[in-house]
Amino acid sequence: MPVSTDKKKIDELLTRRVAEVVVADSLRKKLSSGKKLRIKLGVDPTAPDLHLGHAVPLKKLREFQDLGHQVVLIIGDYTARVGDPTGKSKTRPMLSEEDVKRNAETYLAQAGKVLDVKKIEIRWNGEWFAKMDFNAVIGLAAQFTVARMIERDDFSKRLKEGTDVHLHELMYPMMQAYDSIMVEADVEIGGTDQKFNILAGRDLQRKMGKPEQDCMFLGPILVGTDGVKKMSKSLGNYIGVSDAPEQMFGKVMSIPDAALWDYWTLATDAPTEEIAAMREACESKKMNPRDAKAKLAKAIIGMYHSAKDADAAEDAFTKVFKNKETPDDVPEMRVAGGDRSLVELLVETKLAASKSEAKRQIEQGGVKVGGAVVKDPMAAIAVGKTPVLIQKGKRHFVNVVAK
Repeated sequence: MPVSTDKKKIDELLTRRVAEVVVADSLRKKLSSGKKLRIKLGVDPTAPDLHLGHAVPLKKLREFQDLGHQVVLIIGDYTARVGDPTGKSKTRPMLSEEDVKRNAETYLAQAGKVLDVKKIEIRWNGEWFAKMDFNAVIGLAAQFTVARMIERDDFSKRLKEGTDVHLHELMYPMMQAYDSIMVEADVEIGGTDQKFNILAGRDLQRKMGKPEQDCMFLGPILVGTDGVKKMSKSLGNYIGVSDAPEQMFGKVMSIPDAALWDYWTLATDAPTEEIAAMREACESKKMNPRDAKAKLAKAIIGMYHSAKDADAAEDAFTKVFKNKETPDDVPEMRVAGGDRSLVELLVETKLAASKSEAKRQIEQGGVKVGGAVVKDPMAAIAVGKTPVLIQKGKRHFVNVVAK
């Protein structure tokens, strides 16, 4: 595929989902030259599933791919064992080789929802790190200073608080930087939270007499469904790219209005002009933000599933939330029969992770039995052969029946 130098597409690539480029003039010149560039993204498979936050850099890679450039996806089987300290207040647990390989399999399958995986160059950084002897490690470490490493906010904050910073954590930026040497990266992309690590690659290339990569920092960081913190599986505020359509629709509809436009820009491929027009319509009260949110949910589902799935998810959402009807596919769970306390049933059916969480949900009026709110955690529920419908919140239903 020949490299495209289309100015409009280059402008979009340099601005959409982009917070900063180091160095912007250099990268624009490279993109306009017609030379095929090597675009690096490193991913550490620390968990088995990707969410919309992970998809942001994948979408940027797809833009480079569509212009004809070579995407190099580095699977950090060695860096994942160290664990990226970025944004962490304590040392991350070290993963086993088996965990990393298992997680990587699902990463690649899910990345195919965004990228043309047949055209990606996939590299594992174990290719070079597994072969390095200790002399080579010392030589690489000699290119970095301790003073520079502990300048980074994560480490300096932990040191001030008296929290340990382990020696292997200082090696992480060094390892990510060396990846750029090994794949001869022309450009590296990542989130704004990756700035220290990515610039380390540029510094190392210069010190080793190699052409310096340009660095593209994507932003803003996509917040989770809470609208506050970075999207994360551990925080439970994520929308997974492999979530079922109805799950996706419900989660998107739950995001606060303030996060709506970042989601449109970062998580969809809608033209910027269309997003701006929709935002203006909402701000001028010509359009309800709820409608823009529903449209967003359908756009996201259409990308990762299909337009037909998006329509079905919207219909199901309308049935449950607008018309206050029970969904058609309520799961059934068989439990011991007889009179059971509501708090006990919530934990047994996994509608709550603990009795304390179940008690709080019930007392706040967030639980219904047979369509009626029950606020007594110890209320006795007669479980027999006839299913009893229990609902927690707006989206979680289960039919309880005796074994």
